[in-house]
Order: sequence, then structure tokens, then C-alpha cells
Amino acid sequence: MRMLRGRRSGVLLGVVALIGAVTAGMASAEGDSSGTEPTSGSDAPEVATGAPVPGTPCTASARACVDVAARVTWLLDGGEVVHGPVAMRPGDAEGPTPKGVFAVQWKAEQWTSRESYTQMPYSVFFAPGGVAFHQGSMDTPSAGCVKLSEAEAQRYFATLQVGDEVQVY
Repeated sequence: MRMLRGRRSGVLLGVVALIGAVTAGMASAEGDSSGTEPTSGSDAPEVATGAPVPGTPCTASARACVDVAARVTWLLDGGEVVHGPVAMRPGDAEGPTPKGVFAVQWKAEQWTSRESYTQMPYSVFFAPGGVAFHQGSMDTPSAGCVKLSEAEAQRYFATLQVGDEVQVY
């Protein structure tokens, strides 16, 4: 009987250790930006710098510029517009596109939203909460993202790199 209790205790301790290891592994994977969503945008610059870029609301430090009210976006390089304006679809009052200065955090050619289970091809994530440039229908608002046509989403995906500044006004 004592041996049976010892074996049960050992099995119980093994199960508890396994659960602890799995939980710790999941927690550490959540903060890994090598293929999972980051937990914050702490690498984002706090303010835009550089001269204003003519024809946009952004400054020369931006690599991508978004004008939410006008529903357009541009790609910039060295303070010059290199592509755009491009039509886009922002979020709405229930899921607004955040405004500010951000940095590209990570990219995923094929991604599915964890909140809405919506496909988000050519995602370029730049703001906390999974906000990204991505391909999507221009007929409906996003949940805060910047939706682009397929061709434009592919261009933004190819052009923008991790660390590039994104200004949203």
C-alpha cells in the first residue's frame, strides 16, 4: 500500500510539473516576436521627427503614412513620397485605428485574427493589439487595422521592414 501511495504521489508531482512547464512555455512564447504576436509596441518612437513631407500629414522620419480621415496612405523614403496616395479602409467607432507614431513590429504573409478568425493576408503589424496593414475588403470597416487592396497589401508587405516608422493621423 505504501508503494502505491508513493507511486501516486510521484505521478501527481509529475503531472503538476508538466502543467507548470507547459504554462511557462506558453507564457514565454507569447513574448517571442520570431513568429508570434508581440505584447507591446515599446520599440515605437514617441514623436515624429524630420521635416513635413509635402502632400501628407507625416514627417520625413516615417516610412509609411496614414491619414485616417481621408482614408489614404503613402509609402515614404527619405522624406519623399515613393508610392501613393493609396485608398485604404480604417476602423470605425467600435474599433478605431489608433493614431500616433509606431514602428513595424513583425510581419506575416498569411495570418488569421485571433479575435475574429478573419484572414489577414500580407500583414504588417505596427501597433499594440494586432493592428496591421493587410489585405481586406474595402466595403467594411476593419477592427482598427488599415485594410488595403491585394496588390497594395503585397507592396506594403514587400516594402516595410521591422523597425520602420509608421505615422497615423
